[in-house]
Amino acid sequence: MTSSPQTPLVDLSGVRFAYGEREILRGIDLQVPRGKVVAIMGGSGCGKTTLLRLIGGQLKATRGSVVVDGQELGALGRVPLYALRRRMGMLFQFGALFTDMSVFDNVAFPMREHTDLDEALIRDLVLMKLDAVGLRGAHGLMPSELSGGMARRVALARTVALDPMLIMYDEPFAGLDPISLGIIGQLIRRLNDALGASSIMVTHDVSESLEIVDYVYFVSEGRIVAQGTPDEIRASTDPFVHQFVHAEADGPVPFHYPAQPIMDDLLGAAR
Repeated sequence: MTSSPQTPLVDLSGVRFAYGEREILRGIDLQVPRGKVVAIMGGSGCGKTTLLRLIGGQLKATRGSVVVDGQELGALGRVPLYALRRRMGMLFQFGALFTDMSVFDNVAFPMREHTDLDEALIRDLVLMKLDAVGLRGAHGLMPSELSGGMARRVALARTVALDPMLIMYDEPFAGLDPISLGIIGQLIRRLNDALGASSIMVTHDVSESLEIVDYVYFVSEGRIVAQGTPDEIRASTDPFVHQFVHAEADGPVPFHYPAQPIMDDLLGAAR
């Protein structure tokens, strides 16, 4: 059963998650409306990628509910969960292409794995997906022959191969030069709108993200500490948001790891 068009595609309520006794998420409330691009930002290790894994059904919340398209993931058995996951696309950090497959076969892989389409139709669909990311002419190349930006675009074509309803991006801009970064950012926006999909983007790249997303959540120490539209985030006076957006070295997130005064260390060593 799916939810109505008016309800969010993704709805997290009171979500907590822990690895053993180490709590990662401490009560997350988050929504992703249909047709929108939402960014999740925050420092390293704050739980952003864990959120993607919960939404993708790789992990199960310790407490709270994770609802995708009207279905509570924690209540789904293996078969319905896998059926729901086939309607999601995931762009992994650095692309994660199959290194022993050509560009064409990388994009064809999900079609061959999850559909009964004949090879002639798969060929046409693969070339259309590659054309959408500007790489139809590279279909015969191997991943080792691609630049970093090209590899990320091939991975994006593979991510949308099955026209997913939900697309998730884990640090899509990592390691890219400014030109490639801008291209990937615009492709994320264009493909989301063309497919009528919803997108969740975990990223550290503030300036590029604020140009393409509809809404931003900031995560710190396992909690949502700020949220808003790009204009609201740019104008925010919240100390954490201001530090993150302006890349300030010190603030709510300290530059120094807790330690005793340096003179105590230096004089103590001299004794």
